[in-house]
Amino acid sequence: MHPFATYVLRSYYKATGWNEDNLYANLTRASHALLDFTVPRGLHFSISKSPNGLFRTTYAMDALPSLHGSIGYIFTSCELDVQNSRNVQLKDMVERFKAHSQPRRPEGKEEEWLAGERVDTRDYLLYGRLYIPTGRVDALYSTRLSPNVQALVAAISDPRSNSLSTERMRGVNIPTSNVMLSLQHDTGRTCTEYTWSAEDGMLGVRLLHNFGKLAPSPEEAAKAQQSAPTGSRQKRVDEEEAMEGGLKGRISAGAEVYFSARERSAGVSTGIRFTTLPDATPPSFQLPCATSSTLSSSPSYTLSQPPTSITALFNPMLGHISGAYAARVTRNLSMCSRFDFNVYSYESEWTMGMEWWMRRSRSKPMLEQEKVPDPVPSKPPNEIIGVVKARASTTTDISLMWEGRLRNMLVGLGVVSNLADISKPIKSIGLELSYFSSDDPQCNT
Repeated sequence: MHPFATYVLRSYYKATGWNEDNLYANLTRASHALLDFTVPRGLHFSISKSPNGLFRTTYAMDALPSLHGSIGYIFTSCELDVQNSRNVQLKDMVERFKAHSQPRRPEGKEEEWLAGERVDTRDYLLYGRLYIPTGRVDALYSTRLSPNVQALVAAISDPRSNSLSTERMRGVNIPTSNVMLSLQHDTGRTCTEYTWSAEDGMLGVRLLHNFGKLAPSPEEAAKAQQSAPTGSRQKRVDEEEAMEGGLKGRISAGAEVYFSARERSAGVSTGIRFTTLPDATPPSFQLPCATSSTLSSSPSYTLSQPPTSITALFNPMLGHISGAYAARVTRNLSMCSRFDFNVYSYESEWTMGMEWWMRRSRSKPMLEQEKVPDPVPSKPPNEIIGVVKARASTTTDISLMWEGRLRNMLVGLGVVSNLADISKPIKSIGLELSYFSSDDPQCNT
């Protein structure tokens, strides 16, 4: 389950028109959602509040295995459509498999003029979190410098970083105080990211290039639709780069280069991704705004090809090679497999994963005796009520997780087991409860 801060951050990117999927760091997001999901450990509670459309607070507490908590604050320059935990779509709160949309050029903020002077300001997001009782502070500042450029400043301040340097030398994982700067330049076709870390003096550059045509802007799409002849069929987005046989889609390739001045070390990696594009034929081109009842009642709701994502990564300095294949085999079932191999040590790992979306049955029919609608409002047809995720690998670790909603709370329940150890097959088990509300009347409807 996404933390509330992550949900707000993604809502901010959506509201400002920034495409976070067009980053090299998110090249393997589809397989990562199915194979690297985080299973909760112990007992975790979180409560969040949205007094208005700009300001939000969040509180979290871990009761097991040790007691500690945190307090967070989020402020944005623009109002966000953040729903309650009762009304929010479950797919917005879960890291899930999805086919990446056709890349497009980021949309800039509309200019506002008053008495001949431009009065609009840059959008930004401020986030801070204090951990108790350690005293660690996390901070994030994100702002749009231009329609194509975004800047991020992330900082960690931990009072234990100086006093526990000996423990870190022994291999104990202790967070250190650090400041990281990131500058992202996205043109739709190419996205470049420059990062700098103060803790180890590391400078990195990431590049992702999308082959093929870009998606038209909303204005261009509306103009093309108006000028199209009446009764003509809308062209599928995957017909633009049609290939003979097999799947039709888009290829993206990227690379990463980084250098650490303090460690005097460098690294490089490269990757490639093939992704099928969603159909644009009616009614599937209306998927973002269509309701579940519309899709279930439409007999023509079919995809010409299953949503698929194929990725390959290679790190020549470490000798690591990774290849993953993820696809949605049915409407509710997505599966993925990944093979990792090291050319130096000949170590390998094969991982398999899946997610299955659980849906509520159709709404109750009218009462037979009274011939009137049920006085208790029923849920819409085929409403998603939960998702089950499973992961297994050659390391004998098996993870199983369920995420869903119980009344007004979001719930995540997971278990990690090792079947090779008969004396202790259960390695960990965890329960996560999340609740957030809003005083905005639009979010309570």
